Amino acid sequence: MTSIAYFDLIGGASGDMILGALLDAGLGIAALRAALDSLHLSGWSLETQRVTRRGIAATLAEVRVPGDQTERRARDLIDIVGASGLDEDVREKSARVLTRLAQVEAQIHNQRVEDVHLHELGGLDTIVDIVGAVAGLKLLGVEWTVVSPFPLARGKVQTQHGMFPLPSPATVALLKDAPVVGVDGERETVTPTAAAILTTLAGEFGALPRMALRVVGYGAGSRDDAAPNVLRVLIGDSETTSNAVIESVVLLETNIDDMNPQLYDHLMARLFAAGALDVTLTPLQMKKNRPGTLLRVFAPAERADALRAIILNETTTLGVREQIVQRYVLPRETVSVETEFGSLRAKIARRPNGDFTVTPEYDDCARAAREHRVPIQAVIDAVKKNAEK
Repeated sequence: MTSIAYFDLIGGASGDMILGALLDAGLGIAALRAALDSLHLSGWSLETQRVTRRGIAATLAEVRVPGDQTERRARDLIDIVGASGLDEDVREKSARVLTRLAQVEAQIHNQRVEDVHLHELGGLDTIVDIVGAVAGLKLLGVEWTVVSPFPLARGKVQTQHGMFPLPSPATVALLKDAPVVGVDGERETVTPTAAAILTTLAGEFGALPRMALRVVGYGAGSRDDAAPNVLRVLIGDSETTSNAVIESVVLLETNIDDMNPQLYDHLMARLFAAGALDVTLTPLQMKKNRPGTLLRVFAPAERADALRAIILNETTTLGVREQIVQRYVLPRETVSVETEFGSLRAKIARRPNGDFTVTPEYDDCARAAREHRVPIQAVIDAVKKNAEK
């Protein structure tokens, strides 16, 4: 089984809201403080209280620091994490989050990464939020993280650089390739710190994955808006007992009844070249008894836009249906197998019962069969035999 955390951004997300949700879901505050103490930093405190947001009980976590705290460079914070006594995995992930923040801020303000100061993000509160989130998930035993679409509202906020638009430029940059949705109101719904944490830690984005739910936690924002200003985390276990990895992919599909069938070969080649995981064509009987074709394309979420454009440009369809689906993928690897016909590739997959299967690469086998003038089945058998050795 795989332990999964799903972050449901009901009212948005901030670093404090993430910490509050994890604490509400059962993360022990003593264990969290012990992890944060390994940063060897003083001058901060973590306070929690139970509050309600539009009738929903939640945990409000507040990282408190002196108002006159020394401004720190992002590089200094990364070095502090590297020199800490944190678990190696927590150190590495926390450093990645801080590095992404620094890179984005440097790009926005036209500075070198080494010179970036985290003005509005602060110093101590930023590192506590980030390390706390990473360490908290580790302490809760979470192995896979999924995040819902990010709700973004428009507006303006006063910063050290003057009036900045909302969502902030840093948040927008950090959410590149992540799903976003517009919401009403003029307020900051997703902070740069939360955007950096969630996009770095997320294994995937989208709908709630299938799991056996164990616990739910609510983290409160500081405002009490008309809509519940909370972030919800759902933690559970994948329902499969196999060794399959669960992942979400996008399914694009359309029905076509007026296209020259010769063009499908070109279409499939373009879709695979653009990153499609699989492309299938299924015969249909459509309206007015016309024969048609169901085109289905499975793809990673980040390739959906490009593949959708290819379908609309290269076929006669007037629309494409789209949905997020889950698939279970067996662990597999591609290896080179030495045979009497040369070095040929094969995929090795491990079944839930522990057995291994060998699937020779067809193109390699076909080429070897032509070159050696032998039946292709002889080449396939040789690959399987030598791979099993």
